[in-house]
Amino acid sequence: MEKLVKFEDLGLSESTLKALKKKGFEEPTPIQEKVIPILLQEGIDVIGQAQTGTGKTAAFGLPLIEKLEPSKKVKALILTPTRELAIQVAEEINSLKGRKKLNILPIYGGQSIENQISRLKKGIDIVVGTPGRILDHIRRKTLDLKHVSYVILDEADEMLDMGFIDDVEEILSNTPEKKQILLFSATMPSRILKLAKKYMSNYKIISVKPEQLTTELTEQIYFEVNESDKFEALCRIIDIEPEFYGLVFCRTKVDVDTVSNRLIDRGYSAEALHGDLSQYQRERILRKFKTKRANILVATDVAARGIDISDLTHVINYSLPQNPESYVHRIGRTGRAGKEGTAITFVTPEEYRKLLFIKRISKSDIKKKRIPKIKDVIESKKNRIKTEINNILESETYENYLELANEMLENRNANEVLAAVLKYAFQDELDERNYNEIREVKGKSFVDKKGKTRLFVALGKDDGITKEKILKLIKDYTKLDNVRLRDVRILDKFSFITVSFEDAEIILESFKKKRRGRKPIIAKAKEKSRKAE
Repeated sequence: MEKLVKFEDLGLSESTLKALKKKGFEEPTPIQEKVIPILLQEGIDVIGQAQTGTGKTAAFGLPLIEKLEPSKKVKALILTPTRELAIQVAEEINSLKGRKKLNILPIYGGQSIENQISRLKKGIDIVVGTPGRILDHIRRKTLDLKHVSYVILDEADEMLDMGFIDDVEEILSNTPEKKQILLFSATMPSRILKLAKKYMSNYKIISVKPEQLTTELTEQIYFEVNESDKFEALCRIIDIEPEFYGLVFCRTKVDVDTVSNRLIDRGYSAEALHGDLSQYQRERILRKFKTKRANILVATDVAARGIDISDLTHVINYSLPQNPESYVHRIGRTGRAGKEGTAITFVTPEEYRKLLFIKRISKSDIKKKRIPKIKDVIESKKNRIKTEINNILESETYENYLELANEMLENRNANEVLAAVLKYAFQDELDERNYNEIREVKGKSFVDKKGKTRLFVALGKDDGITKEKILKLIKDYTKLDNVRLRDVRILDKFSFITVSFEDAEIILESFKKKRRGRKPIIAKAKEKSRKAE
């Protein structure tokens, strides 16, 4: 069996490992596993090709924490395309640094520059910022980069798309010639490769390719469910199936323990798999699951890596995966070896937009179905009991019980005796009171899916915007080929468009990080904005 790589294997210090454990990180993701050992070596530049949501921040953040000592001088500069990402990266590194007294500062437009200058004067070790505001500080001479040892370009292709590459080059020209450069990008257009060749030497290319759908034998469905009803829905799915044998994915190891323990308390044969287990425990659990002595395995994404089981009937996304790649990786575990499988995803009202985004990017046909009703589950169990008893009758493996049966049937009605035996054997299993009612989902995100939504666009006549340009912008970022714009209003500073509900959800998810100054390029129109028109 392939040995599972842990953070302890990557050369990280005890203090960093403690910080990771406290934060709840388990095994490293593929990009972390490949990049961290390289960055811990001196003098090697790295080009990392990886999608958002693959753990890039920890991949470069952990080596920075290991190698930097507090100095009150900027030793590391991290460039990001948006202020949201700058804040996110700074917060993530802060949460990973443990007791190390490194000062980390996010710098971006829309925030008081005087406050930033004041913080910089006090001494900062790591600056995370957007190109425009970083350049502003360089030109004001309020940001000194002559001591920088590390430059990280995060989501470089996004910076190219947003027109920041010239700014990035100017920033790089203000850093020392001797430094380590790390460039992360989901795609590698020629302009990015040209930039890499110009500023990087002795570099390694690390690629973590997005997962591709490898099977058409997986039925993909989703259930709309409130967070508090997920466990009840899971039990009904397991019970309505004649032979359930599946993986249940949760987001955290705490969730894994909670769900698996609740299943065990209800009498299911379930096991839990997460990063707190030793290699011996992991192998024992997997052996038990592979030999079907347990038919339910509850796991996190990272803990489930390396599992190769060809006859799973189900994969259940108890928690919605973080990105389309994770979704594809999860469901690819069913439908192997020519057998059909089912992938089920639980979606809360707040997650519906994310589900649409996953559907679009992964090109998955995920169909909505209703959670099985209690009476349907009980009926399925009754059918299973009849089938199993018929199998025993046909195989004639009941001889040892004939004497007892004759004694019980003496002077009694056969139907009544059989009913009593069934009650004795299956009373708990066929008791509807074992199931709780599931409330109907009434979240706003599930309302009016076939209706229309009004969107705000932060571009207007002053920007030379037209209906055709808005349409092209949307198509470029969303890959929606047949999006239809209705009721387009182009004003001097901004515009309004109306699109179908489903298109709106995909557009909003795709433009979540795209901003113009402090405003998102496309956002949901507010009611008072509509009235002001």
